[in-house]
Amino acid sequence: MAFELISQNVARIQERVTAAARRAGRRPEEITLIGVSKTHPGEAIRAAYDAGLRHFGENRVQEWEGKQSLVGDLNAVFHLIGHLQSNKAARAAKLFQSVDSVDDFPLAQRLARFHVESNRTAELRILIEVHIGDEQSKSGISPAELPVLAKDICNLSGTHLAGLMCIPPFFENAEKARPYFLRLRTLRDELAKRLRCELPVLSMGMSHDFEVAIEEGATEVRIGTAIFGTREAIK
Repeated sequence: MAFELISQNVARIQERVTAAARRAGRRPEEITLIGVSKTHPGEAIRAAYDAGLRHFGENRVQEWEGKQSLVGDLNAVFHLIGHLQSNKAARAAKLFQSVDSVDDFPLAQRLARFHVESNRTAELRILIEVHIGDEQSKSGISPAELPVLAKDICNLSGTHLAGLMCIPPFFENAEKARPYFLRLRTLRDELAKRLRCELPVLSMGMSHDFEVAIEEGATEVRIGTAIFGTREAIK
């Protein structure tokens, strides 16, 4: 995609975010737009940044390491949104401000330890990825196991549990994803009450269904194709 189109796409998505928020009686400022920049070059990230985007999502530690020299000067928040292997936790804890795909406690422990050892001043933000659909190919912890994991993560030093993330099944008709978004919001509300803590973040919704997600309470939406175009194949 020509980089000048990225600015137009960011503006178009922000308009749609605003419209969806207002339909739901919410303030557009409540929703954070995360540009999913995985497989796209650093120049594309910079173009989106110049268009006003301040949050970016990457899937792989190694890929992000290769981009840092191009965009490391940007005052942006970089999220790891892909599944993280425990042997890469040390690198992830140093590279990202937020890991949005934690689904087991040993991984959270490693992230917390390495984050503390890196002497970073701010806590590492963590989201728990919940396996909300019946898809074996998807990562995430089951809803039944969520309360125990959340309680354990809340007791870790150096990290901050901010909320939940999910990737529902893909539907051509975005309305079919609505029950999954509602389910995650319900799980979050029940968990916050049970743990007596604030869990403000619901990361849910992508290019094809983010408006429905916003109507169901999403506070962060992860948009890739609609901003950056079709992803390039990783060589």
